[in-house]
Amino acid sequence: MKGVLRRGAAGAMALAGMIAASAAPARAQSPAPVGEWRAFGADPANTKYSPLDQVTPENFSELEVAWRWRSLSAEVAASRGAIRPGPFKTAPLMVGGLVYASTALGQVAALDAGTGELVWSYDPRTYDRLERPANMGWQHRGVSYWEDDESGDARIFIATHDLLLVAMNARTGRLYPDFGADGAVDLGSSLGRPIDRSRLTHSQPLAVVGDTVIVGSIVQDTSLTRREADPGHVRAFDARTGGMKWIFHTIPQGGEFGAETWQNESWRYSGHTNVWGTMAVDEELGYVYLPTGTPTNDWYGGMRPGDNLFAESIVAVDVATGRRVWHFQAVHHGLWDYDFPTAGNLLDIRVDGRVVKAIAQTSKQAFVYVLDRVTGEPVWPIEERPVPAGAVPGEWYSPTQPFPTRPAAFDLQGITVDDLIDFTPELREAALRIAERAQLGPIFTPPPVRGAGRPIIQSPGPGGGVNWPGAAVDPESGRLFVPSQTRLRAVELVEYPPPATVGYFTDPWATPVPGPQGLPLVKPPYKRVTAIDLNTGDHVWMSPHGDGPRNHPALRGLDLPPLGGHNGMHGGGPLVTKSLLIVNSGGRYVEDMVEAARAITAYDKDTGAYLGSVPLPAVPYGNPVTYLHEGKQYIAVAVGAADGAELIALALP
Repeated sequence: MKGVLRRGAAGAMALAGMIAASAAPARAQSPAPVGEWRAFGADPANTKYSPLDQVTPENFSELEVAWRWRSLSAEVAASRGAIRPGPFKTAPLMVGGLVYASTALGQVAALDAGTGELVWSYDPRTYDRLERPANMGWQHRGVSYWEDDESGDARIFIATHDLLLVAMNARTGRLYPDFGADGAVDLGSSLGRPIDRSRLTHSQPLAVVGDTVIVGSIVQDTSLTRREADPGHVRAFDARTGGMKWIFHTIPQGGEFGAETWQNESWRYSGHTNVWGTMAVDEELGYVYLPTGTPTNDWYGGMRPGDNLFAESIVAVDVATGRRVWHFQAVHHGLWDYDFPTAGNLLDIRVDGRVVKAIAQTSKQAFVYVLDRVTGEPVWPIEERPVPAGAVPGEWYSPTQPFPTRPAAFDLQGITVDDLIDFTPELREAALRIAERAQLGPIFTPPPVRGAGRPIIQSPGPGGGVNWPGAAVDPESGRLFVPSQTRLRAVELVEYPPPATVGYFTDPWATPVPGPQGLPLVKPPYKRVTAIDLNTGDHVWMSPHGDGPRNHPALRGLDLPPLGGHNGMHGGGPLVTKSLLIVNSGGRYVEDMVEAARAITAYDKDTGAYLGSVPLPAVPYGNPVTYLHEGKQYIAVAVGAADGAELIALALP
């Protein structure tokens, strides 16, 4: 049984096949007109691809601001000093000539796609009820669109910071009084057990397939003192009525499949294991793919012995029934905060002469897990390899972890002395002295208790590898484009004595690792874009993303090439068009990294050659999107934070 659980679907495929066959497939919506952008990732498959081609390698640098819209959250921030919206992270949609965006405060706006003028807005005024949402505070990444082909009804959905699912008329912004209770569904009352509402929130776009809206959640994973935590179960709701259709227990309950992997009945009280990022959908199969997170807590699992399904897994769920079709667990008994932060990318590839319906799931740990999205079987072997064990009292360690044989990792995994910077002998010596204060080791080295050993340097650390902006694919070539960053973190555990029941936790939470003279500790590139041919599993090219610190006083005279890197928590949001790869930030040949961050950058899809950057008024935090309106191609991206938040639309002169 253990081998079946670790590999994923194998032993349960016959049952899953019967379930899938007996359920009616989900109704797919009509294909979007060319030039619209109807979902966070452009389409349900999360390709982030558009066939538009007015913007080319030759004219990309000629893009200029066509319109700009000041976020509604900026107005609130300017008038109410106690409310500080975070970075403007929305990925806008464009449908039927309207651009739809959420603000950092969870407001919704519909704008004219050609002028940016406000057509309607909705403000849930969550800031009147919440001082600060859980986890990352005031931020929101986008809304979701649904339409009924027969009636013509079109709706915008948002899950708010204070646990409401709201449906708005896409043309007028008016709420539907017959949706839920007075226009909203309470998302805090249907998880199967009481929750702490102050530790749960929503800020991600929802998955929409047929007449079903699928909702994940964000669960606070800091300031923990108890083993008990809110579960991250995934739920589906009727797009017309708001009635709940099903719940998928990401932590199996009772006699459900996988409950035995939570030993000592730890499924009863363990929490998190949530889908806090986006989800991909195969409308033809009627499957939604859930990328799940780490259980309580991110760094210690002595109170939850076992592999802990379906944590840190990809789970294919039948949209009609809510039943698991297959699963693949990428991290057994996670101790590293290696939750999946983003949806997989769906595309058809050709491997050894056969067509495979694939899902390519990128990860914080810098692996790409390429699976057959129908069956869950790996396209190339994924091997269970031994990993280090630790000595934390009461901890349970998995003896192995899954390692894909193809593709190769796309960013630094683990750390050795050979990875330390060596631009000059002086910097090398300083890096060695810093490294001696911690443990260097391979990926999946578990953290120690403070005082019982040196902290580990985790590589990738939490937030490293890929984060919520995710990757993009070109379905025509079968290539995957992955913006990533090398983000080291030092981790050690602190014992929490009674009355706390969490056991051990980090204090502080995953500390940044300094290098000599403020430089990174390891060799570049520090941010990069990697192109991978998913037909072969080979890396095609890698390009440093941004100048990085090559203008640092210790490096200025060395005439270094671009090192990659700029301010920000992630590698950059990608967008693929017919002729270009576009990624947030990454400007080159500028004096400082802040200036390099205030841009969007283009690369040649075939070679990775840098094609130029277009300066923006502020750092872009939301994924860029593109659309066609009245014959003109626009590229829109959210920039700035607090009272400087704007949505910027670029176009050719």
